[in-house]
Amino acid sequence: MLEKGIRMLYLSGFDFPDREREYDFTMAQKRNCYDTYYPFLVLSQHQMTHLEFEPVTILYGGNGSGKTTALNIIAEKLQLKRDALYNRSNFFEEYTTLCDYELESGIPKKSCIITSDDVFDYMLNLRSLNEGIDRKREELFEEYLDAKYAKFQYRSLEDYERLKQINLARSKTQTKYVRENLMDNVRERSNGESAFQYFTEKIQEDGLYLLDEPENSLSPARQQELLQFLEDSVRFFGCQFIIATHSPFLLSMAGARIYDLDEEVVRVKRWTDLENVRAYYDFFKKYEEEFDEGI
Repeated sequence: MLEKGIRMLYLSGFDFPDREREYDFTMAQKRNCYDTYYPFLVLSQHQMTHLEFEPVTILYGGNGSGKTTALNIIAEKLQLKRDALYNRSNFFEEYTTLCDYELESGIPKKSCIITSDDVFDYMLNLRSLNEGIDRKREELFEEYLDAKYAKFQYRSLEDYERLKQINLARSKTQTKYVRENLMDNVRERSNGESAFQYFTEKIQEDGLYLLDEPENSLSPARQQELLQFLEDSVRFFGCQFIIATHSPFLLSMAGARIYDLDEEVVRVKRWTDLENVRAYYDFFKKYEEEFDEGI
């Protein structure tokens, strides 16, 4: 386990092709059946050709700013693990061949990209499993009643399992019988609880993790819990994160380098200078007296 305060860096830099290289490639194409060259001509709109990373690096921007595209390109180039499919166009491979990166140390094998689709699929799987348990629960209720009040006579070893079932039913209440025969490692959770559980299960020590809008499905309180979990993972457990987000809670992460993709030219900013953070601040500042009245 790492000493307190040690911060690991696996990926130190990443280079995307500039506008000129992109135009050279697209103009050389003779295929006319495609209506887009995506991911070409997306990031270069904001002159984003190079990123330098800290243990926590955040890509901030609104929808269409290119932050998810950048994460997918980095993940593809580094061949990171992923669960859900993504918008991988016909030109994705050609684009990533024009990219390059610098490593501070080797990328751990457990490293991966985690998207909102991954979290959503996980929650659906849990819901499906819980629905299956609900059906199993009803079956056990019927099984319990059938066994408890069965007229049964033990005649041979072939009847042994049925005898055990009847004795078990008669020695326990219905609730206890059902509970002991159900899977005890699956519990009903809210979407927010399930989403938070996904991150805590997926993120392990000593890894590089790309997170695409992890705040989705999380309440403000859960986002703050995730913030603390991520900060602890960096500080104590050797993790590096590259995060695409516009959550003010995650943007406040200690020591994060934040790239503002909403700018005409991408540049590093303090989280308190970002447009949507300022919008939150101005809004609550406007009603500050009303909050004070409730104290």
